[in-house]
Amino acid sequence: MTHYLTLLKDWIIALGDKHDVDPLLLGCLYLVSKLSFFTFIGLLLRNLRAKKPIITVVLFAAVSFSLPYMYLIIAGRNIPVWVYVFIACMFIYGGYSIWKKVTEKPALQVPDPVVEKLLSFLLLSTVFQPENFL
Repeated sequence: MTHYLTLLKDWIIALGDKHDVDPLLLGCLYLVSKLSFFTFIGLLLRNLRAKKPIITVVLFAAVSFSLPYMYLIIAGRNIPVWVYVFIACMFIYGGYSIWKKVTEKPALQVPDPVVEKLLSFLLLSTVFQPENFL
């Protein structure tokens, strides 16, 4: 098993050397960008609910999402065209899906009758009466 991990590590390092990209830096940028992206999406939803301006939060979310890919585009050399097409498609689909999630109204949830009966039974039973806990 360690042999395969060594082969994988060597392959990733060779790919980084071939394309002039540091794999460790790219991985760190990827992890940090995803954490900050989800943080900014949370701030975006909070600002939308509070009816506050959202443009700066959207810009920061977009920058944090695109940070590792921009590093790959700027620092990378000899990268195949399909990688650029894939990154462009990912940006387009990501923007579209975020827009759909942010603008859609939450669906009204209809309670399940079985759960309703169970909850009403538990609330009406003598075991859960407040005087039993005093």
